[in-house]
Amino acid sequence: AESMMRLSNSMMPMTLSPSDTSIFFVFVLCSAFMPKMPESSAIHMAWMRTVCGRLKSDYSYSNTIVYNNFPWPTPTESQKRRIEQTAQAILDVRAKYPDSSLADLYDPTTMPYDLLEAHRNNDRAVMAAYGFSTKLTESECVAKLLELYSKLAKV
Repeated sequence: AESMMRLSNSMMPMTLSPSDTSIFFVFVLCSAFMPKMPESSAIHMAWMRTVCGRLKSDYSYSNTIVYNNFPWPTPTESQKRRIEQTAQAILDVRAKYPDSSLADLYDPTTMPYDLLEAHRNNDRAVMAAYGFSTKLTESECVAKLLELYSKLAKV
């Protein structure tokens, strides 16, 4: 039987099959809820910080500028399964804290260490899907994303 992933917060539980490609894309983007970690590059956050507009000091996320132009990876089936596994690990850790809101869980000063590690593992899996080194700085990551975008724009 096919296993199921349960996406949940206190407001809206949802179950998706791992074969549903949206779960892969959700967890390529999941780092958007993470504080920036110096030892791991959150690819989508790096992209967002570069191309996103701002209103005062707040980011103004636009689907037409940020999301629609984001250069998605083309992972192998093994890489895709790894991202799904690390995504499930994030959900499993979050489930250990049923009385915590997402704001509580993702507060950089109080974030549970196991959740932090689960996100780091997901970031590493996403980096591998892009073929990027985990030692890239955010600027180097963005430069590689812009190279990918440039190739896609020429098609």
